[in-house]
Amino acid sequence: MELMVEASPRRIFANAHTYHINSISVNSDGETYISADDLRINLWSLGITDQSFNIVDIKPANMEELTEVITAAEFHPKECNTFVYSSSKGTIRLCDMRAQALCDQHAKIFEEPEDPSNRSFFSEIISSISDVRFSHSGRYMISRDYLSVKVWDLHMDTKPVETFQVHEYLRSKLCSLYENDCIFDKFECVWNGTDNAIMTGSYNNFFRMFDRNTKRDITLEASRENAKPKQVLKPRRVCAGGKRKKDEISVDSLDFNKKILHTAWHPSENIIAVAATNNLYIFTDKQ
Repeated sequence: MELMVEASPRRIFANAHTYHINSISVNSDGETYISADDLRINLWSLGITDQSFNIVDIKPANMEELTEVITAAEFHPKECNTFVYSSSKGTIRLCDMRAQALCDQHAKIFEEPEDPSNRSFFSEIISSISDVRFSHSGRYMISRDYLSVKVWDLHMDTKPVETFQVHEYLRSKLCSLYENDCIFDKFECVWNGTDNAIMTGSYNNFFRMFDRNTKRDITLEASRENAKPKQVLKPRRVCAGGKRKKDEISVDSLDFNKKILHTAWHPSENIIAVAATNNLYIFTDKQ
């Protein structure tokens, strides 16, 4: 008989969310975790499945007054009283559970003021944060919006310390991306184990890696054609206009149905996993 692997739930934590859950984050105390949906964040004890404690609630009395939703939430990796959540308005709020039971009043808000020269119909949509992750050290966090990844220092909430453009060549394509709903795609972002590199996904099954020390970046492709074991991935380049070089791919021929939304990096080794539609690819360093 062929071995069949089946997952069965140990516990089911039910009846706490009205909307889709977008984040689950286990606390460093090993006893609690948070779950977040569009309007609320709940705190759970790992041992109690039938009740949770609501710690953030942004639901207005009149739903017609709703202006933003929660997009992601995560506990600090070391300080068990601290967590952050991001919003569709491009803000990240840092909350301290020691201050009060309901964390509607944030301790800090991280937000980059918009450059008026870049203002457009799509500004608010593309500034929505789809993912936020603390660094392993707990000193920094990364946030992913539609076109970029930003690195924030927890000691400085006025602007990010680093900004990496993921696919700036799509800025001229926002109109068609809005029409096909791709502009609402939610890309994840991750740190490597030493916090000096960042990875996130893009279209055409491309994924991007940024080195924080050298400021170099690379675009790689996860595809069935180059998925042979031990095969070295070739860097890919996108041509945004003008003459296209031999190895470049034109921005007009990118496939927006192929997208890498989910990425993961091994906590201590150079092993990454990327999910492209219904395929999971695992890549490792050259041995």
